[in-house]
Amino acid sequence: MKAYIFPGQGAQFSGMGKELYDNHSLAKEHFDRANDILGFNITKTMFEGTDEELKQTNVTQPAIFLHSVLAALTSEGFAPDLVAGHSLGEFSALVANGALNFEDALTLVSKRASAMQKACEMKPSTMAAILGMDDEIVEEICSNTPGIVVPANYNCLGQLVISGEVDAVEIACESLKEAGAKRALILPVGGAFHSPLMEPARQELADAIANTTFSTPSCPVYQNVDALAHSSIEEIKENLISQLTAPVRWTQIVQKMISDGASEFIECGPGKVLQGLVKKADRAMPVSGIS
Repeated sequence: MKAYIFPGQGAQFSGMGKELYDNHSLAKEHFDRANDILGFNITKTMFEGTDEELKQTNVTQPAIFLHSVLAALTSEGFAPDLVAGHSLGEFSALVANGALNFEDALTLVSKRASAMQKACEMKPSTMAAILGMDDEIVEEICSNTPGIVVPANYNCLGQLVISGEVDAVEIACESLKEAGAKRALILPVGGAFHSPLMEPARQELADAIANTTFSTPSCPVYQNVDALAHSSIEEIKENLISQLTAPVRWTQIVQKMISDGASEFIECGPGKVLQGLVKKADRAMPVSGIS
């Protein structure tokens, strides 16, 4: 069974999507439509923007969504049996399996990005990558650290990202180094994604999702909040909302997709991060990318 996977924030680069735009009329049509939906020329920023411009959340999220979805839709023989996306990538996955149409998904991604940006500006917060430490130890140290700091991204065994208030994340990093972590590296991000500090954004996204039409998907989506396969529209919507304040369980998603019969993983969109994470879970698994 073919498992199509979609990247999240951080995979952006200047020039992203231009090859799709130049070589596929379907992609060009969707890019032009995206400029109208978003109310600004995102294609110009994607094709010519600086790294700094592309790092702005309100640009990054729709840009990665566009590149990922159009890479999938223009690929030959696109027919997923299973789909999943890392954080933002879950919206791309839901277009891939027909649960959301392109326009509605892009509108939700834009609203999500705006809401997350506002939440980031309300309180100084950050994230940090923890390498070479068991998940259970990271969880325990986070729970014993004063302030708000929580596991945010379970990327693969031995690689976990924590998220929260700046002071709490810094204290947790020092404790994790003392406990034997190979690295505890503060990330250059604008806020504490997938933590309780995203609660204002969660509420805003909940309103937008409540007013959006979803369709029965053609295949299950493995969702970030519980790493389980979902086809129920109500469950999908609830999990999309919860995702903003809950951790991304990518390690568990890959393990579950493999145990459910995935025989090949295909990453759609910019970068190769997810391909690397799948290989860390199962070196023998066939993995490729479409960009």
